[in-house]
Amino acid sequence: MGFLSKFFGNQNKEEVTMTNEKLNIGIILGSTRQGRVSPQVGEWVKEIANQRGDANYEIVDIADFNLPFLGTTDGSEPGIAAWNEKLANLDGFVFIVQEYNHSITGALKNALDFAREAWNNKAAGIVSYGSTGGARAAEHLRGICGELKIADVRTHPTLSLFTDFENGTKFKPQELHLNNVNTMLEEVVAWSGALKTLR
Repeated sequence: MGFLSKFFGNQNKEEVTMTNEKLNIGIILGSTRQGRVSPQVGEWVKEIANQRGDANYEIVDIADFNLPFLGTTDGSEPGIAAWNEKLANLDGFVFIVQEYNHSITGALKNALDFAREAWNNKAAGIVSYGSTGGARAAEHLRGICGELKIADVRTHPTLSLFTDFENGTKFKPQELHLNNVNTMLEEVVAWSGALKTLR
C-alpha cells in the first residue's frame, strides 16, 4: 500500500506540474498582401489576450515564412520546416481571417496545407472581418479545420469593414466585441488544455 501511495503521489505531482504549465497560443495572421490590416487586428487580439494571463500568446505571421505555393516546390525551402516547427510548438490557435470572394485567402489555405500533424488535436478560435463580418470565410475555414483535426470553438467575433474600420484601412473596433473575444479565448484555452492530453 505504501508503494502505491508513493507511486500515485508522484504521479499527481507530475500532473499538477503539467497542469500549471501555460499553454502556447499562436495568433495567426491570415493575409500576406501589401496594405493588409490583419496585423492591426492581430495586435488588438493579443493585447486583450495578454491581459488574461491564462496562456502565452504570440503573433504568428505567415508572411515571415516565405512559403512557396504548394506543388511548385520539392519541399526543401527552409520556411516550410520553420513553419511546421512553429506550429508544432503551439497548443492552440486564433486565426485572423479576411474574406476574399466568400472564402479565406490563398495564403492562409496554402499555409494550412503545408502542415498536417502539427495541426492535429489542437483547438482554434476565429476572428474574421469583411463586408459581412467575414462569416463566409470563417465557415470555409471550419471545414478545413475539421479535416486537419483542429477543434474550432463556437464563439466567433466578426468585424465589419463598415463599422470597425475607418476607410477600410484603420482598425477602430467597437467595444461590443470585447466580450466575444474574451469568451472565444476562454474556450480556446480550455479546449487546448483538454486536447493536449491526446498528443
